[in-house]
Amino acid sequence: MAAITAALVKELREKSGAGMMDCKKALGETDGDMDAAVDWLRTKGLAAAAKKSGRIAAEGLVGVYVDGAKGAMVEVNSETDFVSRNDQFQNFVSSVTKLAMDSNGDLAALNAMDFPGTGRTVAEELTHLISTIGENMNIRRVQVLNVDGGEVAAYVHGAIADGLGKIGVMVGATGDNAQSFGKQVAMHVAATNPASLSRDDLDPELLQREKQILIEQARESGKPEEIIEKMIVGRISKYYAEVCLLEQTFVIDGESKVSKAAEAAGVDVKAFVRFGLGEGIEKKEEDFAAEVAAVAGGN
Repeated sequence: MAAITAALVKELREKSGAGMMDCKKALGETDGDMDAAVDWLRTKGLAAAAKKSGRIAAEGLVGVYVDGAKGAMVEVNSETDFVSRNDQFQNFVSSVTKLAMDSNGDLAALNAMDFPGTGRTVAEELTHLISTIGENMNIRRVQVLNVDGGEVAAYVHGAIADGLGKIGVMVGATGDNAQSFGKQVAMHVAATNPASLSRDDLDPELLQREKQILIEQARESGKPEEIIEKMIVGRISKYYAEVCLLEQTFVIDGESKVSKAAEAAGVDVKAFVRFGLGEGIEKKEEDFAAEVAAVAGGN
């Protein structure tokens, strides 16, 4: 029997797009014959994943898993919303989210982890799932939140199963009411999508862009430069109140700033993470009528 080298497995993987373990098995089954191994993978439906890899995947699920002072969140994308209802896909996202607790928020590390009960890595299991379900999928991002001496509270909006939905939020907080108040803040974050926790950690580029827009708007009104400077101070303060979590009006009571509500609850909000499914992905606009006509054999 021919020796199945790592280089041979790598070559087959690049040709077929199948997982490493599947490629190794294919070469073993075909005595190292590359072409026969490709055919073996195609027969098993494992080489089809490569053909699907170029298709836009902007649907799917956000998975959230929390254990005390630590939580993990993962976004796994698919091409259609139908897949999010698939039990296999849901089980995959749930399993990957739990594994992510030990990933330190590193996507490459998560992909390289062993997927339970399969003999495959997470990345290889995903390739296997693509072949099974028939859609392109990808693990887009992962984040882990740790709060020393506190708790992580979570909220999933549009949940279709435990810890799975369209928007996931984790909030890290300390204090006796960290869990209950933290969940309220997580619901607030899901609704308002703040850009930062406070002024101190707001992206300087976002702030500079906003300042430039406000300056240009003020100049167009014909105001003198010294008046513009005073106007900008007030408008930037208003901008902070719109985009910084602690300065936003708390949606739960509609009156207090989040910082004041937290103080009243005896809670110190330390951090938050929010994943909105598909945000930032440019979705291809489909002509549904043309697609149906094409399937039916029309032009």
